[in-house]
Amino acid sequence: MKFRILITIFIIIGSSINLLAQRRQLQEARAIIKSGKNYDQAENMMTDLLKDSANLNNPRIYEMWLTSVEKQYDQVNETMYKKQEVDTTMFFDLTRRIFTIGERLDSLDMRPDKKGRVNPTYRSDNARRLLTYRPNLYFGGTYHLRKDELKTAYDCFEMYLDCARQPLFTGYDFDKNDPLMGTVAYWATYTGYRMSDPVLTLRYANEARRDVSKLENTLQFVAQAWLKLKDSESYVATLQEGVSLFPKSSYFFPRLMDYYMEKGNYEKGLCYAENALKTDSLNDLFLLAKSTMLLNLGRYDDCLAVSERLILVNSQMAEAYYNAGTACLNIALNMDPRRYKKQIRKMYQKAQPFMETYRTLMPDAKQKWGPSLYRIYFNLNLGKQFDEIDKILKK
Repeated sequence: MKFRILITIFIIIGSSINLLAQRRQLQEARAIIKSGKNYDQAENMMTDLLKDSANLNNPRIYEMWLTSVEKQYDQVNETMYKKQEVDTTMFFDLTRRIFTIGERLDSLDMRPDKKGRVNPTYRSDNARRLLTYRPNLYFGGTYHLRKDELKTAYDCFEMYLDCARQPLFTGYDFDKNDPLMGTVAYWATYTGYRMSDPVLTLRYANEARRDVSKLENTLQFVAQAWLKLKDSESYVATLQEGVSLFPKSSYFFPRLMDYYMEKGNYEKGLCYAENALKTDSLNDLFLLAKSTMLLNLGRYDDCLAVSERLILVNSQMAEAYYNAGTACLNIALNMDPRRYKKQIRKMYQKAQPFMETYRTLMPDAKQKWGPSLYRIYFNLNLGKQFDEIDKILKK
């Protein structure tokens, strides 16, 4: 019994000593702040107090810590106002610290008492204080992004966006009232993409859509993120949306066609190519896609017609000649040689300039033009040309 009493006495004495130390440190920090200098010393005193777990739930320490960092911020801000040289990185780091401390203070402030009652003392003033610094979270993000300090940049953007869900800012409704939310979300999405982190890329992608001027880029980052996560369904859905909204983009349409080619879904690819041509009937990329899908579907006459049209639009597009030549060869192959001998020869004659032009434009693509020209020269009985191709293929 006496032992328990002694333990209780020691606990009470220890608590009293700790409380006195707290008060003394707070008083000293307050005096430092009033002196107008050495604000970082006041901050260090508060962070030292918080190393003791017994002090972690004392809001007055956090309030003093916040004030000491605000004073440091004001000093740097005044130096910038005077157009004197400052440590810009430190300036934005102070901004982030202000928010971190303010949000911790709010968590303590909103804890219920023993009877379950919540009576915040700091929240209203705390929120107003932090709002004045919030724009610098955005500027800090763009500053670090320019310096390729991507993680720090992302943290700044995220801290700005996170205010929308922080209880501290209840009533401000940033999602509705802050026109910068979409822009900041875009830069967060872009930074996540630059970090090659698909999860961070997608985290604020929906909010980033609000910045319509950058929506094309946002959808590209989102598509890449889904691809990296191997979510084919979401990847294709994003490409389809991109094609729908930005049909002339050099990003979405080619990748969507590549996907359908890889999966052998040529009908779907043809459908998108034809829809794209409705927006621009002379677009060589769309025409090539239609030509290629028709070739793979075995619609050789249609493929030849589209390929010839494409050549008129862009005479330097090598694959148009290859598709046209291949279509001619396949048309000839599908004819009955006993009934259509003349027509078959005409098709080989028609295929010859297409495939020879393809060879000229793509000299290294021997695996494509070599076998085709071999067939053409053999069937047209062109001995000299046949011998040359035969030697090339044997090599």
